[in-house]
Amino acid sequence: MGCPALHPPSRAPHPGWAEPAALGGRAGRPRPLQRCGGIFPQCTGGSGPRRCGGARGQSRRHGGALSGGGAMQQPGAGGEPALERQIQAAVAFKAEAARCYREKKFREAIGKYHRALLQLKGLRGPPGAPPGSAPLSARQRDLVESTEVECYDSLTACLLQSELVNYERVREYCLKVLERQRSNFKATYRAGVAFYHLGDYESALLYLREARSRQPADTNVLRYIQLTEMKITRPRTL
Repeated sequence: MGCPALHPPSRAPHPGWAEPAALGGRAGRPRPLQRCGGIFPQCTGGSGPRRCGGARGQSRRHGGALSGGGAMQQPGAGGEPALERQIQAAVAFKAEAARCYREKKFREAIGKYHRALLQLKGLRGPPGAPPGSAPLSARQRDLVESTEVECYDSLTACLLQSELVNYERVREYCLKVLERQRSNFKATYRAGVAFYHLGDYESALLYLREARSRQPADTNVLRYIQLTEMKITRPRTL
């Protein structure tokens, strides 16, 4: 099924067509790209949450699901209960952000997704520590990674709803998603859109063609490919 365009601009389809997975600044010049060994070039090197509008937080709702049935996980190492609470807080912030997105409160959603990511950032250990240095179980590591990917993926959808889109940030977040999920269609398409608006048409075409290979009939992808090819073939004026 094709991607529905929301509020399309005059010359290009609107890229923010999809809801977040969990359910601004002006664009600068793109940074140099490096191959990452995959399909794409790489360019990326409290308190509990509250409902949108000020209602009381929902972090308790997530305790059962995260602990495998309702009870808090028993400590197996020093600090494990605190880590579990931190993960639950991140998941709860993500859920509240998704609620705000559905209510079209995009700025609030962006803030809550960032708060979720801040919770997860604290689980990576001190600066310079190798990945996985925090005492997380395999289940916790999987949950942290999936929550982080969903937050970045959903943040791009929120940012693309902004009146003035920060395409550098959209590009950055899309590439973070693709580091973990190379087959993510939405991140691939949105990365192409971001590169297009940043003026890097060669990279835009690479991502957009990859998106087309996954969903050949998507009209937004096809239109952005056409726009990008026109930019590439248009004679440059001195």
